[in-house]
Amino acid sequence: MAVSYKELGLANTKTLFQKAVAGGYAIPAYNFNNLEQLQAILQACVETKSPVILQVSSGARKYANATLLRNMARGAVEYVKELGYEIPIVLHLDHGDTFELCKDCIDSGFSSVMIDGSHHSYEDNIALTRKVVEYAHAHDVSVEGELGVLAGVEDDVVAEHSSYTKPEEVEDFVKRTGVDSLAISIGTSHGAHKFTPAQCTKNADGVLVPPPLKFEILEEIEKRIPGFPIVLHGSSSVPVEHVNTINQYGGAMKAAVGIPEEQLRRAASSAVCKINIDSDGRLAMTAAIRKVMAENPSEFDPRKYLGPARDELKKLYMHKNINVLGSANKA
Repeated sequence: MAVSYKELGLANTKTLFQKAVAGGYAIPAYNFNNLEQLQAILQACVETKSPVILQVSSGARKYANATLLRNMARGAVEYVKELGYEIPIVLHLDHGDTFELCKDCIDSGFSSVMIDGSHHSYEDNIALTRKVVEYAHAHDVSVEGELGVLAGVEDDVVAEHSSYTKPEEVEDFVKRTGVDSLAISIGTSHGAHKFTPAQCTKNADGVLVPPPLKFEILEEIEKRIPGFPIVLHGSSSVPVEHVNTINQYGGAMKAAVGIPEEQLRRAASSAVCKINIDSDGRLAMTAAIRKVMAENPSEFDPRKYLGPARDELKKLYMHKNINVLGSANKA
């Protein structure tokens, strides 16, 4: 039996994106797979008064169960009321790769879906995206498409090489598909190891510095589709403090480099109105768990290590909302 996202008390992205583009900020899109991640996301966004996009990958649906995730999203709406400040919540499918998957999510209460046809030819990408748009819009659900390919590995998304979005294609793609937002490739990538050491330079402190994002591509896209909502995937910054903690307590995160936060802030001030962050959250939680387990080797109560992991994740996401995305006080 199909369930409308409106029955769950969720929002789609249309009005939220219009406000974000006009206001020069980006809405956080945070992935979740379990209770602690969801708690941290909602607490951080309520306390900073930020709208939020709860992202679910196909891998998350397999891990946590589609029905449980939907009911967690339903509970999220009630939970923010208990926290004392209601914020807009979007439930979004991240990197859907088939029409069938997108349809299933729409029918189960998602308010937004991404159809990633970037691995197909240009014409096949348009055809697949258009098919999803037609079904989604009949249910008032938002659709995100993608042009260009991001390298890296994250959940079910694997690409060895990236290809930048071609600005000359965006007008045609948006017009022919009818998408509500467009994910582009300007140098971000999936995972915690976004760049090889050979691609980076070293600053005076010996820290690896990645190549800058291709803002000239973003600016050209903005000229061609002014005011249209743009999305950045693979936008974790890979905080060095979390990487160092993981390594200090037995991890092996070597040459992990992310996107500098000042570049993401610049992007969020443009037509980029949704920024996806997942790996940073994984690093924060893993760092906290490793520290607790190393300092308390006899501990076996999951609450005693998942609780600190949740708190560290909340702290990270509050920082992102306030200092990076600019979404604080925009709910």
